Amino acid sequence: MLFNSFHYLWFFPLVVLLYYLLPHRARWVLLLLASYYFYMCWNPVLIVLIVFSTAVNFFFSLKIDGAKTKRRRKRFLWLSVAVNFGLLFVFKYLIFVSDSLSVLFGLFHLPYPVKEFDIVLPMGISFYTFQAAAYTFDVYLGKIRPVRHYGKFSLFISFFPQLVAGPIERSENLLPQFYEKHRFSLEQTAEGLRVMLWGFFKKVVIADRLAIAVDTVYNSCHYFQGLPLVLATVLFAIQIYCDFSGYSDIAMGSARILGFSLMQNFKRPYLSDTVRNYWRNWHISLSGWFMDYIYIPLGGNRKGKLRQYRNLFVTFLVSGLWHGANWTYVLWGALHGVYVVMGNITAPVRKRLKAAFGQGKNPISNAVFYLIGVGCTVFFVCFAFVLFRANSIADAAYIYGHLLWDFHQWTNPQYLYTTLLSMGLNLYEFALMAVALLVLFGGEILGGANPKERLRPLPFLLRGALYAFLLTFVLIAGVYDNAGAFIYFQF
Repeated sequence: MLFNSFHYLWFFPLVVLLYYLLPHRARWVLLLLASYYFYMCWNPVLIVLIVFSTAVNFFFSLKIDGAKTKRRRKRFLWLSVAVNFGLLFVFKYLIFVSDSLSVLFGLFHLPYPVKEFDIVLPMGISFYTFQAAAYTFDVYLGKIRPVRHYGKFSLFISFFPQLVAGPIERSENLLPQFYEKHRFSLEQTAEGLRVMLWGFFKKVVIADRLAIAVDTVYNSCHYFQGLPLVLATVLFAIQIYCDFSGYSDIAMGSARILGFSLMQNFKRPYLSDTVRNYWRNWHISLSGWFMDYIYIPLGGNRKGKLRQYRNLFVTFLVSGLWHGANWTYVLWGALHGVYVVMGNITAPVRKRLKAAFGQGKNPISNAVFYLIGVGCTVFFVCFAFVLFRANSIADAAYIYGHLLWDFHQWTNPQYLYTTLLSMGLNLYEFALMAVALLVLFGGEILGGANPKERLRPLPFLLRGALYAFLLTFVLIAGVYDNAGAFIYFQF
């Protein structure tokens, strides 16, 4: 089931109504059944994977907690790792590995013995696998005690607001909330609806409309050169942000109405002044997961600069592979690893250079350096997004090689108009997007990093008028025909 579907518009209010009518002791049953139904609307058979993953992690967490020796604890941990990531490998990476080996065999003119095959990629498998694995890791590390209530643990793995695209919740935050008694509150309902409205605005008004232009160019990139490639890349950066952060807002808002608090997954990432800060503000739950369970176990920054740079690069490389079973994602992760490592290496030089030009001496110089940092960060992120969005390495190479073609015509109004039309954007679509983006960036800049607090500083009447405007925008200008799934569902 998609958030941006009419199915969800009756499903969610019904769940809320029944949730507050039922006694506290029965609510977890309703939420578990609702979560399984939510997932099964996409593919009923694949619910078996979630149930199996739940059982495995519940069983091994108890075994780890009850083990008398460190060796036995570690053995049970590695068994859980093998099952969790073994499933992820089979369903997400097995075809990728087989295809890569087929190409390698072909380079040496050797017959490849495995025939082509297809495997359905379960929606959200990376998210619930990582959430389940983190729980077992935390039990092993002694951060938490294992849950003894199998039903509530099942709900922790499958809680429908964040089941298929995160945020990847930590057990210490979400699990205790299933034991709390939540009372209906008009204040928290209004708060949740505001956050959901902002998420729907980003998703159905901006992301799904920009997807038309982006897909037109990237799915036939060899027919374009120059400005259309640049515009499509910039628009994709906005599209994926609105798509994913919009999903996160709807998830946060839905959970809030039910009385739950999910972690914030985005904090205005495109206002970050370094790539490192960008990753602190983009997909925060995933960045934290890789920091805690990949970077730190590798050694973090404890064994010298060279080891630290290696650990950073490997972490981003793995992050790229997590995003998709394609070499484009691996290269995208590697490029961000290079960005962060180079940022660390050049940090002392940049600090001295900024001091020499007056940073810290007055607000104007501070603002100038900050804006330069934001501009550079956005450029680097967009440059890497070519790899993320391209359908193949060959397409990415073509796009990189043709980004600046016809540069002398970019300021020609007729050329600009023709470019927009070739991307599927007529004047109405362009004007609609211009207004929507002004609202988006105005809300992001003026409203603060937390969507719960967005627009609150404004007077009550003005705030109400803006919410009414957003609702009208969502209802009239939203894309609902062939509504698109959230981009991160495939990861």
